Amino acid sequence: MKKILTTLPLLWLFIALQTVQLTAQTVEDPDPLRFEKQIEEFRQWDLRNATPDSPVLFVGSSSIRLWRTASAFPDYPVINRGFGGSHLSDVLYYYDDLFGPYEPAVVVFYEGDNDVASGKPADQVLEDYNELINRLFNDHPDTQFIYLPIKPSPSRWDHWETMAEVNRRIKEINSEDPRLHYVDLATPMFGSDGVPDASLLLDDQLHLNEDGYQVWNRVLEPELARISGAR
Repeated sequence: MKKILTTLPLLWLFIALQTVQLTAQTVEDPDPLRFEKQIEEFRQWDLRNATPDSPVLFVGSSSIRLWRTASAFPDYPVINRGFGGSHLSDVLYYYDDLFGPYEPAVVVFYEGDNDVASGKPADQVLEDYNELINRLFNDHPDTQFIYLPIKPSPSRWDHWETMAEVNRRIKEINSEDPRLHYVDLATPMFGSDGVPDASLLLDDQLHLNEDGYQVWNRVLEPELARISGAR
């Protein structure tokens, strides 16, 4: 009995240390209400306009928002719901507004860039990603989902190790379900010297310029055609 009582404090200390470690590995999500005005604009647009049946729905952060998706993919019924600076946690918070009004044939998704740059570890990003795809497939079981990996950029090169880990692990997840796809738009962003090609980015060395989007268009279009079955 004395031995058991002696070991109990050690056990509770171990549990406490594990709890502290897990807490330290989680970064607090930013306040999603910072996007309330922009999301309300999406809501109002939907109220005033008819949305296409079975659209290709682009969702994500500024790489989606700045992408001229309708003109880049004129053969598809495109809806763009990008909102710059967003995290996966923001997409989850506004899930009903971003996905609920539509019955998307294909979702093209770019998130994780801002998450990792804010200090979130790969496990936290993957947890949010799994929650999103589980919820989406529960509501839209026939939707095809394309994940666009986090792109390399000079301004966030210090975070590339974690970003590459997120990309690798999501690629593994997506390989386990035929509805999940991984279209590699990250590799073409590297130059021959193995670092991000600055000529594909704006002066901020983070966001794509027109040349960068031309690269993305060229890589994504045949994959989108294959996945959507449109051609």
